[in-house]
Amino acid sequence: MICRAASEMLVSLCWASRGVQLRSYRCSWTLCSPRDEDSAPAMKIKSKVEKSRKRSEELHTNQWYQVQSSVMRGAPRTHVHKNPKRVSGSEPVHLRPNRISPELLRLRTEDFSKGQRGSPNHERSKEAEDTEVLFGVAPCLLALTQRRRTLHKLFVKESIGPDRMSVRQVCEEARKQGVPLQHCSRMQLDSMSARRVHQGLCLEAGPLGFLSDSSNDAQHGATETPLWLVLDGVQDPMNLGAILRSAYFLGVDRIASSIQNSCPLSPVVSKASSGVMEIMEVYGYVNLVDLLKAKVRQGWQVVGTIGVEDNCAAVPILSCMEYQLTSPTLLLIGNEGTGVSPELLELCHCMVTIPAGRELHPAVESLNVSVAAGILLHSLLSSRTMPRH
Repeated sequence: MICRAASEMLVSLCWASRGVQLRSYRCSWTLCSPRDEDSAPAMKIKSKVEKSRKRSEELHTNQWYQVQSSVMRGAPRTHVHKNPKRVSGSEPVHLRPNRISPELLRLRTEDFSKGQRGSPNHERSKEAEDTEVLFGVAPCLLALTQRRRTLHKLFVKESIGPDRMSVRQVCEEARKQGVPLQHCSRMQLDSMSARRVHQGLCLEAGPLGFLSDSSNDAQHGATETPLWLVLDGVQDPMNLGAILRSAYFLGVDRIASSIQNSCPLSPVVSKASSGVMEIMEVYGYVNLVDLLKAKVRQGWQVVGTIGVEDNCAAVPILSCMEYQLTSPTLLLIGNEGTGVSPELLELCHCMVTIPAGRELHPAVESLNVSVAAGILLHSLLSSRTMPRH
């Protein structure tokens, strides 16, 4: 049985000097069985294509030799001699398949580098370093009302339904603040928010960083026994956002964080905090040890946190329900994996822990850092308002 299959092939002969396609041939042939009487015409067509390809390669190879010879003699690169002569004393140049001469490679690199200089994309990349994109209703609304950031543009999803009053409230606030509005598709908002939950809103604004401790530390706030929350190396943005939200809700007087090995105040943190990051001030410290030592000299208590199974014989360990907040206090919350650093533990006056309500499985030894921070803050701040007997 004669088996035939038709196919189409694009034979492209590319000149490697500039990577530009010079000539293309389109041909078709029929694959036949060896016994087929019509196989001879197909073989002839294939043979013609192969001969044409070889002639084109030889032609371009000769042209490459001519260009290389002219470059070696200092002639213009665009000039090609019809009958080039070999330069006396020079070695013949051997052409290898898919290889580009160093001279032509250098010229192509220079052309590309010149085209990139002064491009608008390069200028936009510098501007992008000074901006970030907030997403979600609460972060966008609070960023507009608090005005702690430099506001650039609000992006709103097209065809917002009449039931989305929260989105309309953000748009109205943006008009009051004079922030430009731009309607865009959901796909564009997904791209700007890295496919996170944006609720139909994205706000392009300047970054929000840690505050420096330039204010007067003597002003502790409205309470006589302030509580500062000190974060030592919290790296997960979702944990940091949840901690900020709990601290604001429960009434923490200040949040201090280490700058090194800590999560920055990013849009993800603002979203996880439901916009609290736009309201509550977060202070950054290069060296938390210096902060703790300065506060100890002022009469503050330093309280560390420890797991149930951990032992620390140097200082007493109390349950969070037993601790009484009677003086200005610094509560230390450590890293998700390693906890409070040893140099900070040495400055603690006591340690507090959260007792478990059952016998724990060996694989479940502790709480999530944001959950533990919420429980500890509620316990300590409750003892400030309602003294324990």
